[in-house]
Amino acid sequence: MERVVVTKGPEETVRLGEELAGELREGDVVALVGELGTGKTTLVKGIAQGLFVREAVISPSFILARTYQGRVPLHHLDAYRVTDPEELREVGLTELLPPEEGITVVEWADRIAELIPPGSLWVELEHLEGDRRRITLRR
Repeated sequence: MERVVVTKGPEETVRLGEELAGELREGDVVALVGELGTGKTTLVKGIAQGLFVREAVISPSFILARTYQGRVPLHHLDAYRVTDPEELREVGLTELLPPEEGITVVEWADRIAELIPPGSLWVELEHLEGDRRRITLRR
């Protein structure tokens, strides 16, 4: 399955995340790929809203992972600073790929592609002009 969506601003990217949350099930992994500033964290905020997470979602760049409670737990990993996928194994984060409970969303998933389980949803975010983004979803 492949779906391409063009969003015209952050609000539409959040809405797409909310819609996506309705399609996700426990054990799912969402692998986000895109340059800095393409809206990866914005999409995660929308997924969190769609899962009824009440906390503010912030990028876990410096701590690698955060878990938020909602309809199901939302595990938010950020592989931006990961130089070797073994780092995630060493700190026990590979247990979230896939999670026993909840949903895992991974920013910069291309940096740890070998750890992303088959059947995961890959989401590529690309800059267009202004605030527009092309978002390609593939399973």
